[in-house]
Amino acid sequence: QVQLVESGGGLVQAGGSLRLSCAASGRTFSMYAMGWFRQAPGKERECVAAISWSGGSPYYTDSVKGRFTVSIDNAKNTQYLQMNSLKPEDTAVYYCAAKKVDTYYSGNYYLDDYDYWGQGTQVTVSS
Repeated sequence: QVQLVESGGGLVQAGGSLRLSCAASGRTFSMYAMGWFRQAPGKERECVAAISWSGGSPYYTDSVKGRFTVSIDNAKNTQYLQMNSLKPEDTAVYYCAAKKVDTYYSGNYYLDDYDYWGQGTQVTVSS
């Protein structure tokens, strides 16, 4: 049984940093893409970053480029999202997700067709 467990959310002032972690278990994740999505109240869920399980092919949505960094530690089966220079508009519930892919092509990583999802962690950025 696949489990994705997020941690690291919280309350931070604008300009601050947080690091989210996603511990993955239940199978081997070779040829999987790992994504970070977020959903703010009244808004659609969006992919903010994603990466191949091998650690390559990162994807970032435009609003977080230069501020967020996605990474993988294969030895720990853990995905990370380092979030710097946080803004109030980054406030949302952040979800970790995983999907099987045929090739590592980041052009598809933003699509909301992931197979497995975590329970979400709240990130609140105060102004």
